[in-house]
Amino acid sequence: MEFRLLGAVSVATEAGELALGPAKRRSLLAALLLRPNHPVPVDHLTAALWDHEPPLRARSVIQGHVSRLRALLAGADAEMFGVELVTQGTAYVLRMPATLLDAHRFEELVTLARGQRAPADAVAMYQKALSLWQGPALTGAYPSQPLQAAAHALEELRLTSVELLAAAYTRRGEHARAAAVLRAEAGAHPLRESLSATLMRALQRAGRRSEALDWFHRTRQLLSDELGVDPGRELADAYAVVLRGEDDDGAQARSQPAAPVPLPAPVPTQGPSAVLHPGTVDLLPRMPRGFHGRSGELTALSRAAAGEAPVCLVTGPAGVGKTALVVHWAHHNRARFPGGLLYADLRGFSDTGEPALLEVLREFLLALGVAPLRIPESASAASALFRSLAAGRQLLVVLDNVRGSGQVRELLPGGSRCVTVVTSRYRLRGLIASDAARPVPVDVLEPEDSTALLAAVLGEERVLAEAVAARRLAELCGGLPLALRVTAARLADQPTWSLSAMSAELSDESRRLTLLDVEDTGVRAALRLTVRRLPEDAAHHFAHLGRHPGTHIDRYTAAALAGTDPVTAEAALERLTAAHLVIRTAPDRWTLHDLVRLYARGLDTAPDTLVRALDHSVATALAAADAAEPGDESCFALPADFHPPRAVREFADRDQAMAWYASEREDLTLAAAAAHAAGLHSRTWRIVLAMWPQMVWRVLDGWTPLLQTALEAARADADLRAQSRILALLGWVLTEEGRTHEALVHLEAAPVLAARTGDTRGEATALINLSLARAALGSPEEAAEGCAQAARLARGAADRNTERLALYHLARHQLDAREWQSALETSVAAHALGAPSDTSTASRVLLLTVAGEALLGMGDETEAVRRLEEAAHEAEACGYDDGAVRALGALLRVSADVALQARYDTAMVRLMSRT
Repeated sequence: MEFRLLGAVSVATEAGELALGPAKRRSLLAALLLRPNHPVPVDHLTAALWDHEPPLRARSVIQGHVSRLRALLAGADAEMFGVELVTQGTAYVLRMPATLLDAHRFEELVTLARGQRAPADAVAMYQKALSLWQGPALTGAYPSQPLQAAAHALEELRLTSVELLAAAYTRRGEHARAAAVLRAEAGAHPLRESLSATLMRALQRAGRRSEALDWFHRTRQLLSDELGVDPGRELADAYAVVLRGEDDDGAQARSQPAAPVPLPAPVPTQGPSAVLHPGTVDLLPRMPRGFHGRSGELTALSRAAAGEAPVCLVTGPAGVGKTALVVHWAHHNRARFPGGLLYADLRGFSDTGEPALLEVLREFLLALGVAPLRIPESASAASALFRSLAAGRQLLVVLDNVRGSGQVRELLPGGSRCVTVVTSRYRLRGLIASDAARPVPVDVLEPEDSTALLAAVLGEERVLAEAVAARRLAELCGGLPLALRVTAARLADQPTWSLSAMSAELSDESRRLTLLDVEDTGVRAALRLTVRRLPEDAAHHFAHLGRHPGTHIDRYTAAALAGTDPVTAEAALERLTAAHLVIRTAPDRWTLHDLVRLYARGLDTAPDTLVRALDHSVATALAAADAAEPGDESCFALPADFHPPRAVREFADRDQAMAWYASEREDLTLAAAAAHAAGLHSRTWRIVLAMWPQMVWRVLDGWTPLLQTALEAARADADLRAQSRILALLGWVLTEEGRTHEALVHLEAAPVLAARTGDTRGEATALINLSLARAALGSPEEAAEGCAQAARLARGAADRNTERLALYHLARHQLDAREWQSALETSVAAHALGAPSDTSTASRVLLLTVAGEALLGMGDETEAVRRLEEAAHEAEACGYDDGAVRALGALLRVSADVALQARYDTAMVRLMSRT
């Protein structure tokens, strides 16, 4: 979720922008966002929404807009992001993390950029800050005086940042770029003399003296015509410098303006140009080259480093850039640590082995001035001496590449003003528990920062020339800095290669990890070292995760893949999570980074791993079908070579089963595709057919391609019974999609195949589905006859569920023929076939709706409305939108109630959003 003021006032979510509505509501939101986490009195909101005399009902109007904003935020799950709009006396407070507001992030980035010593770093930060602007600030809000003043202040800060960006380009010697940045803004703000003066100097340095002089004369004329004044001192000085053809060294410093609006208090950081005290120890590695982005992590690290003797724990997967982040931060904060900067690589994930504790302490003590002969021979004594020396100093201690908490504890300094920063691929919860370490997680780079990293190695021109290919490379590298650097190194070594060609090569999953290795550096090497440190059981599970055909894993799936039980699998997944090899996305739900999945896929596993995974999918889907539609027979028998998992997820009720179907649909689809690709046809169609309860519940969710794959597999498997079942289901889906002529081909074949295999229930179901297509094509009598035949078949097979379904559709055909009494009697007979507990929600809703419609036709409106209301409420309660639309639509024939119409519209919108 993101709140935006730098452009149109808006709220962006994963599902798109919220429909905020009229300008007054946007203005209210803007006024609250300008003071997030602070009470905004109603009087201030009134001034923001109306220029002069507000209406008498202004407070009520504001309350209405607040109420609507709350509803919009609740619908977008704003609470998950820590966002809440609350009333506080006669004021309102929008509580939210400041990082969700683009204006806050902009000011924070500008503050960080101003503290950068390296011009390249400053340029990158200013560019990222300015990229947040999507147009004039507060666009779409009512142009009241308070909001216009706020928009003007934000615009002033933006212009100042543009001037600072140009100054950074100038420090890099890129005068043409500085001029290009300034020209666009000077053209848009021709009366801002500081912009014109800075542009003139940039043009002069770029060797474009005539353009600089021309710009001065144009600006002077405009000032005279518009304001009746002469150029000020700054513009006149710039003119004098250009006129003399000089490149005044002092001009650059004078051209950097002070910010006209206050910036937020800077995080405690200074540029690396700050001079350490004479004799101060500095063991830091060199400043990392090509470092980009990470403003959020840098800020988080600065906050974690505040307070008394903090221990900051920077964690993330292999190759994510933890060391680069920490070393970059340390260089830019060196002035905070006059007592010295210590660094040790503890080689927790290295081929060379971990250094001895005494070895690290000896290096630290020597750096702090201890004579070699005075260094204790035992690690415990050396640790005590180190703590005593650190007690009076303001030290930074960086402990890099740590494997376990035990490596760290004896190296923690004793001073209250010391800061320790630990990096690890593990989460090191022990260090959090024992020393209150403050976690700073580091994730993969965003696409913009990924392409910026490529540009740092390859040059911006090469990357900009193939912007789409560069973005694709960032995706294929998964935003992992190590992978991006290896890719950039290959391209730098081959200047004739295009980024598109490299992208095409990386798209081949079988070669991707090989291409992401260069000499002794690469993704595969980094992951190998991580996996090598795993306990045997966790490594066993990790290798098998690579064979999972889906994208997400639960403990049952992991157990089925590895041939273990869910308890053992969950413990292994916890270890893998701590090692950043898997990512927990929800309770009992994990996923793998794409490159990690490719690495795991290359490890040795049992040859039947994929079959075990597919059979687990079949077993779980059958368990879900049994819970979703209790009483129905299994839609197929298990194959003879089935691998039963040790444990299968249990579903307490229909709601749990349907929720599982919804969350696992993508993975079940991928499992069916993997089975099909491997020629495991008996698994392909079973996985698809076991999803039938979800298809019934969400018939318009685009099931046709998946069912066609299942049909192809059933034919390859030579299973006539499976073919008939799939043909019947596919034909029904096509009918509901309005493709009735296509459906008829499948539906006419289905009952014939079912009869040949003696599948009476399947034959009855196929006849019901065939009747729907015939009714849609204008043959209601033929349709009714088919349903009656289906009911007789089901009755003979003692299959009450199918008989009830046949009678329901018969009743619907009777309704279409205006046979009201027959429809009512048929629906009552269907309802009486089983106890309420044996009847699914969908069946109860549909039968109640049919009875209500029949009663309407007979003129008994009171009883009809009662049954239709019961059907509608039950459908709405369980999210059965199709049933709710049917029942509410019938009610609207006899009522014009506004609330009823609103309920119908809500259900219809939800239903249509899935089609």
